[in-house]
This record gives sequence, C-alpha cells and structure tokens, in this order.
Amino acid sequence: MNSNHATYSKLIKAEATRLGFAQCGISKAGFLEEEAPRLESWLQNGMHGTMSYMEHHFDKRLDPRLLVDGAKSVISLSLNYFPEQGQQDPDAPKISKYAYGQDYHFVIKEKLSKLLEYIQEHIGAVSGRAFTDSAPVLDRAWAKKSGLGWVGKNSNLIAKKSGSFFFLAELIVDLELHYDHHIQTDHCGSCTRCLDACPTEAIIAPEVVDAKKCISYLTIELKEEIGQQFRGKMENWMFGCDICQDVCPWNRFSLPNSVEEFQPKAELLQMKKGDWEDISQEVFSSLFKNSAVKRTKFKGLARNINFLKHS
Repeated sequence: MNSNHATYSKLIKAEATRLGFAQCGISKAGFLEEEAPRLESWLQNGMHGTMSYMEHHFDKRLDPRLLVDGAKSVISLSLNYFPEQGQQDPDAPKISKYAYGQDYHFVIKEKLSKLLEYIQEHIGAVSGRAFTDSAPVLDRAWAKKSGLGWVGKNSNLIAKKSGSFFFLAELIVDLELHYDHHIQTDHCGSCTRCLDACPTEAIIAPEVVDAKKCISYLTIELKEEIGQQFRGKMENWMFGCDICQDVCPWNRFSLPNSVEEFQPKAELLQMKKGDWEDISQEVFSSLFKNSAVKRTKFKGLARNINFLKHS
C-alpha cells in the first residue's frame, strides 16, 4: 500500500469531523457479494411494495464501480439527527424525528460537496460522486463494511456509541485509500425488542422488513389508500415511524444533534392534536418549507391524519 493512502484517509476523516459528520469510514469499492442474494430475495418476495424503483439498477446497487468510473473507494459517513426536544402534545399525530428540521438530502449533499472539494484541493485531481439515499447505493451495507456499525434486527445500522438516529451518506471516489475493517460482531444478541414492538409486524425476521407493512412506507411511500387491516395499529404516526428505534437499548446513547438545519421550528413542536386535524394547505406549506415532509404532499399528510382520526 502506498504510504500516502493512510495520510489521505486521516485528512479526509479529520475534514469530515470538522464538517459535522459523526463518523467516517472507508472501504474498497467492489461487488457486494453478501448483499446480492438478500436483495434479490427481498425483491422477489415483493417486500418493496409499490416502490418499483427498487427493482431498477440491480447491478449498480451492488457495485459502485458501475456508478462512478474508475471507483476505488467508498467513503461512508453518518450525520446525527437526534433532536433535543419532541412534539409537546402527547395526543398529537407524530412525525418521525428525522423530519423535524430541513430536508436532509440538501443538508448532507452540501456537506459532501464541501468534502469532495477539500479532497480535490488537498490531495489532487480526484473524481467522485456524492450519494445520500437518492441513488442506487446500499448505504447500510457500505457503512457496515466501512466499520460504522452493524445492521440491527430492525435493519437499521447501529453504532455502539451513538445508537441509530443518524443519516448515512457516501462519497464514491477514484482514489485508493487506507481501508477500515467492517464490524463482524452483531451486538443485538438475543434482544428482540424491535420485533416485539412493531405494531404492524413489519419486521418479519431479523434484518428483514416487509415494507408493505411498515408504518413509514404506509405514511410516506404508499400513494393509494392505507389498507383497513392497519386501522388501530398505526400508533398515531402520521409521517414515518420511530418505534423500532425508540425501543432499541442502544439508543440510550443518542445525544442531541448540533446541526443548525435540523433544529425544528417551535410551531411544529407546539402543534396540538386539533391543529393537525384542521391543518390547511397554507399551514402545511409554511410549516414544511424545505422539509422532507413535503414528500408526502398536503394531500398525503391529510389522508394519514384522517386515517388516524377514524382508527
């Protein structure tokens, strides 16, 4: 290995920390052998529901060298989104914590862009692409391979020191670096809290989630009406769901994030049950400007609230 590889990796990790990322790990770009049969089985069993885009670019999902010409390294990063405060009315319909602040796609893309600029400025003519949950990249597989954590029974990546309330992102570059070792040990042990707590029984086996039953899928991805079999099982979630993370013992180590863009608007946290049930398009647009909640649109959120109201 070139002695510069370790030096470059240290530089990249130091800059990632300066930019606010919680963790940074690096792995060699290549084919994800372990993931191929898992992804194929998940798709063949229709567990992606109406998310037909998951069927596309199968090869690219498994090999980043097909996404980035000459790719040598995958730089995996995590960014904490755990909030200091939650919604104040215990009876109000709930929003997943990740959507309290600004849309993470834009926040993370900007940080990744700055990291790539830094690499180009301090290391040389490096080409690469930034990814955050918006292209066919298997974030968790690469984060695990890069040593950021292990995949828990709820299929989320879990880090020993910080739990799982963080976003994952990647820079795929045509630069050889010093590579981290992936975490071999699964620290979930015999714990089944996430499986036991899921009200719709979406976690059908350790690390296997049937999206069609997942509250996050039902409230965000599903465009048609929510099935009657889920009445009384949504536990008051109107956008996303945090149940399997809230019950995870590793999340006792979660600390509030310090990302300015992720800080929620006070009026969002103060909304009462009645305010949500009477929400107008105007209030929705004001509350969720630059928010991930816009993904479901006013019509979708109103559908979810109405479904909860009549459950």
